[in-house]
Amino acid sequence: MGNKAFTILVSLALIVLLVAVIVLRVYLGATTTFFAIAAVDWAAQIILFSWIIVRSVKERRRQRRLMESVVENEHRLRVEYSFLRKVAGLPTKFRYRALQDATDNFSALLGRGASASVFKGILDDGSPVAVKRIHGSEHGQKDFQSEVMAIASVQHINLVRLLGYCLENGHRLLVYEFIPNGSLDTWIFPGEGRNALRRVLPMDTRFAVAVDVAKALAYLHEDCRKKILHLDVKPENILLDDCFQARVTDFGLSKLMGRDESQIVTTVRGTKGYLAPEWLLENGISEKCDVYSYGMVLLELVGGRRNVVAVRNGEGNSGGRRWSIFPKIVMQNLREGKLMEVVDQRLPSASVDERQVTTLVNVALWCIQEKPRLRPSMSLVVEMLQGRARIDRPPEPDMSVADLLADDEDDDYPHIDQRQNASSSGGSSAGLPQAASFSVELSAVIGR
Repeated sequence: MGNKAFTILVSLALIVLLVAVIVLRVYLGATTTFFAIAAVDWAAQIILFSWIIVRSVKERRRQRRLMESVVENEHRLRVEYSFLRKVAGLPTKFRYRALQDATDNFSALLGRGASASVFKGILDDGSPVAVKRIHGSEHGQKDFQSEVMAIASVQHINLVRLLGYCLENGHRLLVYEFIPNGSLDTWIFPGEGRNALRRVLPMDTRFAVAVDVAKALAYLHEDCRKKILHLDVKPENILLDDCFQARVTDFGLSKLMGRDESQIVTTVRGTKGYLAPEWLLENGISEKCDVYSYGMVLLELVGGRRNVVAVRNGEGNSGGRRWSIFPKIVMQNLREGKLMEVVDQRLPSASVDERQVTTLVNVALWCIQEKPRLRPSMSLVVEMLQGRARIDRPPEPDMSVADLLADDEDDDYPHIDQRQNASSSGGSSAGLPQAASFSVELSAVIGR
């Protein structure tokens, strides 16, 4: 019998008993018989009423236990589902409010770029994360989700894991695992102001970082179901974990390519100083664009300076500007047998292995060849760095891409006041190796 039917039946019984008392009172009057029957009637009503209360209490307890069991099962299933998604490498879809709470309303800023800002956050389970908030996106919702799913499924020890995403009310956020030692640029480039006393990464560690990054890019290019182009390889997008193992991050500019595609055309721009010539000339891009950017990063690892630096001559705007191109400096020193002079001067000479420097420079020069077909694949780069493939003497790149730099404003590049540096450091530019100086005068670009 259902609970509702039972309640109706008992209620009818109480009504019948109450009516019976009234009828007996009318016919029997205030007699002993009436009071005896009335006592039995009232006792029956009390028993039925108590039964209703007890049954209701038991039913509520049963319903509560049932609800608790359902909630517990749902929680257990959510935990199991979340665990299986993590094992499978599937991203979690976060609510915007949850990420807002995790980042303390996006107050812990880690870094800001042209298209996104990155904040540190703590999830409910205590896990530290890096939350990237994208300022604008050319992708639609389906495109965004499909790229997130593809990138999140990529699993490699030298890639930063994408844990989840948020796509809610126009907000686009990516949630990455948090890497404690920050980006590579803070460990290899001289700091300014408060960052002037940055720690310097030893050459052995720099060499290991070069191998780690090469492995990550080789995996993206050759070992994924769809070829993934990073398209923004630079020190700022290479993070160092607590063991100083390199992790490549920031796939915001990544493109997915089919296995049968050799080249795609895109209007996406990477970072000046790391773009391959064919990209600047809008001749389409391929994985060889990543190889070129990687080669530029190798040179920066060796020299501890930016490859392209705007040098100011004299005071004000009258002195003019010119470009200091580090790859040209490296090539001249290599010709003259003075390669060790281009090594980061902050490193003790006794701690620098000349064989490592020679390997890094030769591999870098192969990677930055003007013609994409001359550049090695990233898997071959790994073999070169690990000594499993011979490294021939590379032809000197034309570096005609340096002429293209003058077409854009140079405010994004580091600047050096040559006159001030000459007076303060005995004629050598601060943060630059003491080697022959090559520069390109600021001029209009002539199409080739």
